[in-house]
Amino acid sequence: MTAHVPAPPEDGAHSLDDEAVSERIRKRLQASKSRFFANDNIADFILPGEHDELEAEVAERFHAVLRSLVIDVDNDHNTHDTARRVAKMYLNEVFAGRFKTAPNITEFPNDTSLNELLIVGPLTIRSACSHHFCPIMGRLWIGLLPNQHSNLLGLSKYARLAEWVMSRPQIQEEAVSQLADQVMKRVRPDGLAIVMEADHFCMQWRGVRDNGSKMINSVMRGAFLKDAALRREFLSLINLKA
Repeated sequence: MTAHVPAPPEDGAHSLDDEAVSERIRKRLQASKSRFFANDNIADFILPGEHDELEAEVAERFHAVLRSLVIDVDNDHNTHDTARRVAKMYLNEVFAGRFKTAPNITEFPNDTSLNELLIVGPLTIRSACSHHFCPIMGRLWIGLLPNQHSNLLGLSKYARLAEWVMSRPQIQEEAVSQLADQVMKRVRPDGLAIVMEADHFCMQWRGVRDNGSKMINSVMRGAFLKDAALRREFLSLINLKA
């Protein structure tokens, strides 16, 4: 259960410490020379209790954004609690992959030496564009060619891993590559293929406002990169029109 987050203060009030929790976390990251881009996970640098502090800080900062948009948050019943809701949504849902540790994924030995093509998908994907913070909604397929030394994962674990990687401000090209790195590290297959197809609301909601276009990209590793026949088999089986 998420702890209660204090309501944003009135103008002129200061509920946060002199050094905001975000600054304390930032200093730890900088001291360890760790990157903290929008699509990086920083869970290891957040101490117990600081997640709730960070949620309160984000609520206060977003309260200020609403006021700068000239919204009467003091009297408008629809936006009175919006800052708190947005803070909870960002930290606990849509960007949870930045602030939570990796999901607990049990790996099983490949006792029967499986070495045939395995495909998981389509998995539903929800992310957000790091350029405009607009939604990215889509699906992806994962193809694996295991060997006798590979680990096997439960099918739901691929979905949990994908959700963890995608729940960050992302661009699709980097997101798929990040997911490929995570799967390769855990499974250690001879080959890995990932294809992602998604709608980008930064194109549909703003800019050109094109509702019909999608982005499709892929990452091929190992055998899928070298073996054209294997690659064709994978791409024919996922059938993007399905």
